[in-house]
Amino acid sequence: YDQEADMEQEISAIAVGHFASGCNCSQAVLASFAQRLGLETPMAIRLATGFGVGMARGGACGAVTGAVMVLGLAGGGGGPGGAAAKTATYARVQEFYDQFIDRHGSIICRDLLGVDPSTPQGLEQARREQRFQTVCTKFVADAAALVETMLRPGN
Repeated sequence: YDQEADMEQEISAIAVGHFASGCNCSQAVLASFAQRLGLETPMAIRLATGFGVGMARGGACGAVTGAVMVLGLAGGGGGPGGAAAKTATYARVQEFYDQFIDRHGSIICRDLLGVDPSTPQGLEQARREQRFQTVCTKFVADAAALVETMLRPGN
C-alpha cells in the first residue's frame, strides 16, 4: 500500500474535478490546496482567474502558475523578516519548474497546447479541437501531484 501515491492521485483527482467543473487550469490547482493552506476556495478561484490560458496570453501555463501560488502559500516569505522563506520558496518553485519541464518539455502554455491561444485563431482552434480538455487536463493533474509531493514533510 502506497499512501503517498494515493495522496498524489487524490489531489490530482480533486484538481481535475475543479477543472472539469469549469475552473480554469490555474484555479483548479490552487483551489485543490486552498483550504489546507488557509485560503477559502472561492477566494482562491477568484485570485487565480487571470492566470488561466497562460495568463490569458499563452504565456506561463496556468497549472504551473497555480502550483507556484500553492508553493508560495505553503512557504511564504518576503517582507522585513522573510528573506530566508522567500529564498526557500524560490528554490522550491525552480524545482517544480524543472520537474514539470522534465515531464512535459515546457512551462509555456502555447508550447504545451500546440497552438497560440492569445490569437483569435489559436483560441478558436484550441476550443474546436477541445485541447483544453484533452491536453490541459494532464497538466492540471501533474502540477497538483508534483506540489503534493513537494509539500510532504522532509521534501
